[in-house]
Amino acid sequence: MFTGIVEETGMILGIKSGAHSAQMKIRGSKVLEGTKIGDSIAVNGVCLTVTALNGSTFIVDVMAETYRRSNLEELKVNNKVNLERAMAADGRFGGHIVSGHIDGTGTITHKEREENAVWITVKAAPKIMRCIVEKGSVAIDGVSLTAADLQEDVFRVSIIPHTGSETTLLERAIGEKVNLENDIIGKYVERFLNLNADSHKNDAEKKLTAEFLRSHGF
Repeated sequence: MFTGIVEETGMILGIKSGAHSAQMKIRGSKVLEGTKIGDSIAVNGVCLTVTALNGSTFIVDVMAETYRRSNLEELKVNNKVNLERAMAADGRFGGHIVSGHIDGTGTITHKEREENAVWITVKAAPKIMRCIVEKGSVAIDGVSLTAADLQEDVFRVSIIPHTGSETTLLERAIGEKVNLENDIIGKYVERFLNLNADSHKNDAEKKLTAEFLRSHGF
């Protein structure tokens, strides 16, 4: 489990690509303190297992399912990535519950500065948008953020100077893909509500709707 509080940015030093998978060599420093082979490190929000360690570098394997769900396939040598070790049991919980299991990708459509912060607008698929609520949490490339504004197919987050300097978010250009992970609590709520819908209804009728919520006392 992770918190979405990025510990440092690392750099991709090497990529051995298969047809739909890869092995990546990444440089880091802080995330390697106390790290052992078999430990988990979130790379741009994707939970990956450390398979080898050598000084200031570590190696991870990226399987085909991870490639399909994330933007890791687009990474190149010398690209910077957000890094976070799995949360320690005695650590501070400064972000929100982040599993490192990406729900899909979104696309940056707009960036706008407002005084000391930068607004980033992200367009995402309906399956991701329906689990985002205004002022709720969402992880973008592994960074725990608040969805401050929500529309039908886009949401906006505001990046403060500290987050901008400690992560890769402000380096992302319009049109680039970012990894998205919905708040796991919201995903469970949606799943449970849909399972409680009439089992005889067709799939379209079993979706979470305003009418369904009203009929169940919400």
